[in-house]
Amino acid sequence: MQIKEFPEIFKAALPVLQKIEAAGYEAYFVGGAVRDLLLNRHIHDVDIATSAYPAEIKQIFDRTIDTGIKHGTVTVMYDDASYEVTTFRTESGYQDFRRPDHVTFVQSLSDDLKRRDFTINALAMNADGQIIDHFAGLQDLKYQTIRAVGNPEERFHEDALRMMRAVRFMSQLRFKIAPSTLQAIKDNHQLLKKISVERIRDEFVKMGLGKGSREAFQVFLETGMTEDVPGFAGKSKQLSVFSKLKYGPSIEANLWSLVVVLLKLPDQAIASFMRSWKNSNEMTHRVGEIVRFFDLVSQQAPTNYDLFATGLETVMSTIDLAHILGQPIDSAALVDRYQSLPIKQQRELAVNGSDLLEAGIPAGPSIGRYLHRILVAVLDGKVNNDKDSILTFLSGID
Repeated sequence: MQIKEFPEIFKAALPVLQKIEAAGYEAYFVGGAVRDLLLNRHIHDVDIATSAYPAEIKQIFDRTIDTGIKHGTVTVMYDDASYEVTTFRTESGYQDFRRPDHVTFVQSLSDDLKRRDFTINALAMNADGQIIDHFAGLQDLKYQTIRAVGNPEERFHEDALRMMRAVRFMSQLRFKIAPSTLQAIKDNHQLLKKISVERIRDEFVKMGLGKGSREAFQVFLETGMTEDVPGFAGKSKQLSVFSKLKYGPSIEANLWSLVVVLLKLPDQAIASFMRSWKNSNEMTHRVGEIVRFFDLVSQQAPTNYDLFATGLETVMSTIDLAHILGQPIDSAALVDRYQSLPIKQQRELAVNGSDLLEAGIPAGPSIGRYLHRILVAVLDGKVNNDKDSILTFLSGID
């Protein structure tokens, strides 16, 4: 198979291949970029594999960065773009089930490709657009199948994160997992405990936001991988609702909010759960706000102050979460009510603490209490948001 017309991202990188070849070495585009080119998907970046050693690459190009030179990777800077160029290699001795203990540089493209995770990622393309396929990756692309290269047990013992990558690709590409690869995940899912939560989290988020997230989540459950990640063990029944939903989440905050709701976590347990997945403080706070507002609107109509304190972004995310869960919420009414609020931020209030001090309110906690009462009155339309009206209102407060 030969590609006749390269997309711009490959055209820009083509001179890098050509310079390496002109120096007497082999060079190929490899991995996900080739896969996505064949699937007509957006390509984020291109990687290059070569028979040249890192020191030889550094001699060919004027500007390079030693990003992973121990493992054969040099970043080549060319025309204001960067390209990771990696020497053909084999790997062995994965004692931590993630990183190889030994890397051996080789001169065979086939040996390099056979260490990769899945056949659809073990494709290469030369400077003429010829696709090199040693492991039936083209056939698996055609039949939309995720299949480990060679023995799946060996691939997952080399890098246990590949099991999460399988369900992630299933979700993003809407492919199925080959039976032998699926069985190997079921037999080895406990190896995930050897992998850092940060790496699992990245794959989980990509899986949860893919177009096929509901189908992939079901496989995530059925393979037992849920037993080896934070907060999911023994929760299969609650989490199985995910795969039955009509819609999947489209933003990360709603993915985590959905999981929190399905797990029925109490408010005080949300932060601990989010931290166990190594989420940022910002994401943890955001998810807590969405879930709290979702619980509120599920039980009663929010007050104007509730809407003000929540903010439009969280209101919209809560509406999306309710839509995903199939819960009836009058979203148009909520948004209209928010948009009709006389002020949207505290600083828009026509008075502040200094104004209250000048009006005779004693310094201390009472200032905050009076400001809150004024804010609620303004939001409820009981007083206009101007200083004179507010001071008149203030004089009537007990």
